[in-house]
Amino acid sequence: MSPDKRAVRIAIDAMGGDFGPEPIIDGCVQALNERNFMPILVGDREEILSYLPLYYQDKVEIVDATDVISMSDSATDALKRKESSIYKAVELVRDGKADGVVSAGHSGATMAVATLRIGRLPHISKPALATLMPTDVGRKTLVLDVGAVVECKAQNLYEFGAMGEAYAQEVLGIPNPRIGLLSNGSEESKGNELTKEAFGMLTAIDNFQGNVEGRDIFNGKIDVVVTDGFTGNILLKTSEGVVSAIFSLMKQHIRKSLPAKVGALLMKRKVFSNLKKEVDYAEYGGAPLLGIDGCAIIGHGSSNSKAIKNAIFQAVSYTRSDVNKQIEALLIAGQDRLESKS
Repeated sequence: MSPDKRAVRIAIDAMGGDFGPEPIIDGCVQALNERNFMPILVGDREEILSYLPLYYQDKVEIVDATDVISMSDSATDALKRKESSIYKAVELVRDGKADGVVSAGHSGATMAVATLRIGRLPHISKPALATLMPTDVGRKTLVLDVGAVVECKAQNLYEFGAMGEAYAQEVLGIPNPRIGLLSNGSEESKGNELTKEAFGMLTAIDNFQGNVEGRDIFNGKIDVVVTDGFTGNILLKTSEGVVSAIFSLMKQHIRKSLPAKVGALLMKRKVFSNLKKEVDYAEYGGAPLLGIDGCAIIGHGSSNSKAIKNAIFQAVSYTRSDVNKQIEALLIAGQDRLESKS
């Protein structure tokens, strides 16, 4: 499948991630087998070529980068290290040479470089990192922010609501996504000073449903959940830990009982495989950084080739959508409503 001039161009940080370039390049190859796009692999040229099958070498572009931001480096250092793979990948988007960027490297560095080099949308004060959470009804809940903005103001949460609504509509295909504000109770009176102030602002969004509790993220009652990055990141890491613990406990109990072993064997192909698919981050690929004037998808550091493939698909879908225009339209309309209320 040879890319043409109309193909979406995705810059891929080939050196980021816990396992080096191999799963990233493998994921890129898998994506090329399924979609029409032009990958731009950024990193050590010789190392990239050593993993890239000969058949695909004329189907990708390579941008040489001599530096790699490691997971132990400071996020702010990335702005000074202009020869790093993530910096150069982001610069391709900034310069209009790529439509989006994908990285499974240092998430803080990727967010910092993408925000400051690509820039924010006109009506966005701070970007948000969004992720999909599984529900017991088969749908997914979009949660933001999960780590981009630790210290939030009510204005930030209001903007997150608009960003989440636009992404759910334009990328996830939900016509009228229900927006909820994460709090310690569903009543309007619940919450801290931040959420109470944000509640009033979020009423300017047509589909705002009010406060929601943590359990509502997983029961399908809401489509988009808004929270600050500190709370959202704890929620994300806690959820990952709970999933891991549940699978571990299931294995322990199955090993102790012969009937359970037989039952597990019978359910392995359908029940357990479907359950694992629902909670596997590789199925989603990565988290979009919403609010920047472009597209950046941030993958898990331990991303395998499947996760990279799906992160690339996310980037392609994002750049083909009107999500950024929709974010701006929602914020402009919402601002008019807020001003008319005051």
